[in-house]
Amino acid sequence: QVQLVESGGGLVQPGGSLRLSCAASGSIFSINDMNWYRQAPEKERELVATISSGGTTRYTDSVKGRFTISRDNAKNTVSLQMNSLKPDDTAVYYCNAEIRPNSQVYRYFEVWGQGTLVTVSS
Repeated sequence: QVQLVESGGGLVQPGGSLRLSCAASGSIFSINDMNWYRQAPEKERELVATISSGGTTRYTDSVKGRFTISRDNAKNTVSLQMNSLKPDDTAVYYCNAEIRPNSQVYRYFEVWGQGTLVTVSS
């Protein structure tokens, strides 16, 4: 059983910073893309940032220049450094990854974390 566990959410003032972390555990042969999504109250879940296994990154326009996604392939972790936070960044943030559990399985499975709440407010 593979699971993703996020940490690092909390309350921060506008203009502040937070760092989210996500660790994958269980039976893992390889991980393809790792992603951060977020869902604000009464809004649809949106893709915030993606990092490929090779380190290529992509961001939604609203966070470009403020958020940085990174990963440690040896530790099966992904992080999201969030700077210059705005009230509009308030949401539950979810870690997501495409994971191949072992060498006998020739496909990747999408796995989600439980989410961590980020609140940006004065």
